[in-house]
Amino acid sequence: MSKVAQYLRQHIVGEVTTAKGARDFFSTDGSVFTVTPQVVVYPRTVDDIRKIARFSWQLSERGKAISITARGAGSDQAGAALGDGISLVFPAHMNKLLELDTKRNIARVQPGINYRNFQDTIKTHGRFLPPYPSSIDFSTLGGAVANNAAGERTIKYGATREFTKSLKLVLSNGELIETGRLSKRELNRKKGLATFEGEIYRKLDGLVSDNADLIATIVKDVSKNSTGYDLADVKRKDGSFDLTPLLVGSQGTLGIITEITLGIIPNNMHRSLAVIGFTEIDQANNVVQELKKLQPAAIEMVDKHLLDFIHEHYPDQLKGLIEAPYPQILLMVEFDDIGRGIQARKIKKLTKIVQKVTNDFQITTDYEEREELWKIRHSAAAVVAHSEGKKKALPIIEDGVVPQEHFEKFIHNIYGIFKKYDLDAAVWGHAGNANLHMQPFLDLSSLGDRQKAFKIMDEYYTMVIKMGGSTAGEHNDGRLRAPYLPALYGAEVYKLFEATKNVFDPRGILNPGVKIGVTKEDQLRELRKEYNMDHLGQHLPRT
Repeated sequence: MSKVAQYLRQHIVGEVTTAKGARDFFSTDGSVFTVTPQVVVYPRTVDDIRKIARFSWQLSERGKAISITARGAGSDQAGAALGDGISLVFPAHMNKLLELDTKRNIARVQPGINYRNFQDTIKTHGRFLPPYPSSIDFSTLGGAVANNAAGERTIKYGATREFTKSLKLVLSNGELIETGRLSKRELNRKKGLATFEGEIYRKLDGLVSDNADLIATIVKDVSKNSTGYDLADVKRKDGSFDLTPLLVGSQGTLGIITEITLGIIPNNMHRSLAVIGFTEIDQANNVVQELKKLQPAAIEMVDKHLLDFIHEHYPDQLKGLIEAPYPQILLMVEFDDIGRGIQARKIKKLTKIVQKVTNDFQITTDYEEREELWKIRHSAAAVVAHSEGKKKALPIIEDGVVPQEHFEKFIHNIYGIFKKYDLDAAVWGHAGNANLHMQPFLDLSSLGDRQKAFKIMDEYYTMVIKMGGSTAGEHNDGRLRAPYLPALYGAEVYKLFEATKNVFDPRGILNPGVKIGVTKEDQLRELRKEYNMDHLGQHLPRT
């Protein structure tokens, strides 16, 4: 056993292992990378985490720092759940719902709680958390906060950041703090503390105040964005200050989250769903622009290529739901307004809008029919799970988002890239957010395909950036998209990101190799030689 593991076993309550099987298991996540940890720890208490952080901090003083990577269920598709030091695995023990207050509409949870279990529990109390990702069945809330996750209902409700009220956080030196919006007086009190927390508030306030104009440029003209660090909402015009929006989406690089307070909202089980087929992409684009004015809860899409793929390989999945020949674009639009009268009026307006361009649509308010029809959108999971020999669907260009007016051009550009590299295209995602997903089939054991993967990534992300978009709408930077941050934001903003990381983590302990300081050489070194999602085998991934 390593000296690190031996020390930790003597000082914490949770389990510690260096077994090869465990280390191999946690060497992959949903991404195309592999990084093997030295030690796997299953913390039971906040004190466990504080002791681990303090231990690493003390080692760093002697030039022997060991990194710490917080991990949920490992569904991250950009490699942020991987680290070569201590893998801090939360779902084993720190997985509790601590408080549910339906009067104040808040819930307090530990980061390892399963998202689906949490959602099902609060639904029994007539509430739900809207920005759930497609990985809801197996992901954790800690992972959702770390990534600023979003999903099919983000068009109406926003991403995880909008629902995260406050956090409890272990800093890189082991201090425990609680975040929340502070008044000017409270901020000054924090800045006066003779602790690492006080130092963080002093330095960050100076950083934000001195770079206000530059920080304003961080805000992208897109409906969702999980890249970089959200410095824009830390300090508001009234002088109030909050670390929470900065920490949401920081992927464990600024602190270790131990508790999350979330806002929840009333859940309406009575919904209206419209399924609409279009023969041309521009028809769908124009309709989406009009439908957004009705404030639907979701505007999702799949394209003809995806439907043809499902029909060819898994025909039973679409049986009785939709018949060939398939439309070029299929939209699924759902309303969840409380009050059926409101929904009825919106459906009436939707019908008028749609009938101008197509008669290929159906509408239902029946619960079972809606659940069946949603299988069309969720059938995209078949692409993710499919393999053709050694070729697998790779999550390397699967989360770009562009300004809504470029939605049609975005799709055509995606098709162009797939055609250039002689790949079959299939596109799905959030049409109402212009946030689309696609995964090319490549063989990572082939040098030619590995080279092709990097060419595709460079071309795709360059295209998204030129269109004024963001490289990640909801899946964040991780190890995959981090090298594109300087191009996305510019050198000066990237320096701000580096400075922010240094304020919280001056010794580089927290999830190094994620978000900041990542190079193409790092990616090449960490790239898997074979891709699979075996560690998520207990659920068929949804996307």
